[in-house]
Amino acid sequence: MASRKGFITDVDVRSRDNNLAHRTREIDRERLIVRRGQPFSITLQCSDSLPPGHHLDLVLHLGKRDEVVIKLQKERGAGDKWWFSQQGAQDEALLTLHSPADAVIGQYRLAVLVVSPDGHIVEKMDRVRFHLLFNPWCKDDVVHLPDERLLQEYVMNEDGTIYMGSWDHISSIPWNYGQFEDDVMDICFEVLDNSKDALRNSQMDAERRSDPVYVSRTITAMVNSEGDRGVLAGRWTEPYSDGVAPYRWNGSVPILRQWSTAGVRAVKYGQCWVFAGVACTVLRCLGIPTRLITNFASAHDVDGNLSIDFLFDEELHSLESRNRTDSSWNFHCWVESWMKREDLPRGNDGWQVLDPTPQELSDGEFCCGPCPVTAIKEGNLAVKYDAPFIFAEVNADITYWMVQPDGQRKKVKVDQSSVGRNISTKSVYGDHREDVTLHYKYPEGSRKEREVFEKAGRRVTEPTNESTEPGQLQLSIKHAQPVFGTDFDVIVEVTNDGGKDATAQLTMLVMAVTYNSLHRGECQRQTTAVTVPAHRAHKQVLRLHYEDYARCASEHHLIQVKAFLDAPGESEPVMTVANIPLSMPEIHVQVPGKAAIWEQVTAFVSFTNPLPLPLNGGVFTVEGAGLLSASQIHVSGAISPGQKVSMKLSFSPTRTGVRKLLVDFDSDRLKDVKGVATVVVRKTYRRNFPVMA
Repeated sequence: MASRKGFITDVDVRSRDNNLAHRTREIDRERLIVRRGQPFSITLQCSDSLPPGHHLDLVLHLGKRDEVVIKLQKERGAGDKWWFSQQGAQDEALLTLHSPADAVIGQYRLAVLVVSPDGHIVEKMDRVRFHLLFNPWCKDDVVHLPDERLLQEYVMNEDGTIYMGSWDHISSIPWNYGQFEDDVMDICFEVLDNSKDALRNSQMDAERRSDPVYVSRTITAMVNSEGDRGVLAGRWTEPYSDGVAPYRWNGSVPILRQWSTAGVRAVKYGQCWVFAGVACTVLRCLGIPTRLITNFASAHDVDGNLSIDFLFDEELHSLESRNRTDSSWNFHCWVESWMKREDLPRGNDGWQVLDPTPQELSDGEFCCGPCPVTAIKEGNLAVKYDAPFIFAEVNADITYWMVQPDGQRKKVKVDQSSVGRNISTKSVYGDHREDVTLHYKYPEGSRKEREVFEKAGRRVTEPTNESTEPGQLQLSIKHAQPVFGTDFDVIVEVTNDGGKDATAQLTMLVMAVTYNSLHRGECQRQTTAVTVPAHRAHKQVLRLHYEDYARCASEHHLIQVKAFLDAPGESEPVMTVANIPLSMPEIHVQVPGKAAIWEQVTAFVSFTNPLPLPLNGGVFTVEGAGLLSASQIHVSGAISPGQKVSMKLSFSPTRTGVRKLLVDFDSDRLKDVKGVATVVVRKTYRRNFPVMA
């Protein structure tokens, strides 16, 4: 009778208890989501006790077409394999499943089989589905990170800070990683499922998903859309009218959702910090500890000679050939993920560089890493993956060449110390910057630094054209931290260290550039004859007016000043370059009162137009993990100079904890204005009281 009805009447995957124990409750409270190397339990409701001689078998299926089948052992056996234990009373069985610490991550289907004494399957229940993630809390998992504070930041924190600007004027924007928002985990696995390897050989791909080296490398290829079904298309110059401008994004979640709902079609557009932000979301969601890194004055060495060559003519105009050329980016973002490198010699564990921005091919794909940070510091460039390219990003020389009318090149300046500065990440102790430069390189000028350069094949004593004769002239550029929309001064100082007076011609050229060194046009030029007495300095002031630089400024609000000093017969030409980031005004965001889950909260947002001109097409974009999905609010009409615009926004938080509300403002003349507010969401303490008649 029992066999006709079925022995197993119901199953409880105990998702609330399991997800809490496995630190996945933020992802989902209903579905079962667990981490490898850590046991979890399910309960079977039974119509009766098992007939004599019958037993339960558990079989796992993995992959779109069940490419991987795993039969669980009854008790812990030899080797690292899946196994289960069974306890139970007459009508209930508690099954505890133990996964190995190197199990494949992904969605599993569990089949529970009732097997007769002669080996026949008399009943099968296969309704149980669960997801298995990496487990950085498990000491046997290769992504194990033994510090709980770091785990809370690099796996559990959904809010981040991305550093931008220039090495000497660092700014930041908030970023919503949102790795535990609805649908994001499913989309992360969808990203893996659409990789070239998965589409080419799904069984081999599924089996390799136990390895974070393979998984993280796949993600760096799939976050960009070059040559595959990747998430984001890159574009580094306007217009962005057929998509979303990179600076408009506040976080990763809208990007991932749009890619998925559009049928895995690339979302337009990303630049380095957007690629890195999305990669950080996916890696944290899958359980790999990850942090976002900004490298200031980052070199892009195309030809691999550890030198970035900039060519310009006698008018100081940049000569960018039609072929791809070296460049130095004001800043460049990538991510680091924490893992053991069992595929490499000892000493390569820990933080690994992963760069999803499509720059150079790596084994035929636009991906980069994982590469051990320690290998970069020690100059071990034979270590996989992509060590020479990453080493150049933080160590290359910059050489400036003047191309004369006859085509001859004249070396004007060699800079050995300006690349790879103030390498930054968000601190685990709050929203402030942690400098990790010394993780990547030894102190500038130290003996150890020179040893590493020689090991990496770089000549340490690169000759420069700087004269050591008396009468030597030096140049420096000084400026305040100007705000976009204001007029400001740039001071070029000429210092004469020689023993006699010097006369020279000083040319100052102001260009608008993008953060990755694309020139957007000349804003201003001034040429002056200067005489500098011996052992004295001369200061030349250049006034920059908003109406002049606004004509050519890029969306990155970055001005480049070149100063070139030519003193024929007295010394070699001298040149210096400064990038001046124009800081942006702030959006004021306030969320007064207390916030509780599922209860309406009101935020107040205000912004004042700092420009001497009206702003048109104003739009606020608002989002926050656990608070609300990305939404836009349009400003009607023009915003006059000095006018303050305010808006009120109501939403109901969906998850407790410390949350960030992110706001972006864009218009025709002013873009990429950011604001943020911290919201502490508590549990609801409503009580139901009887209604008195």
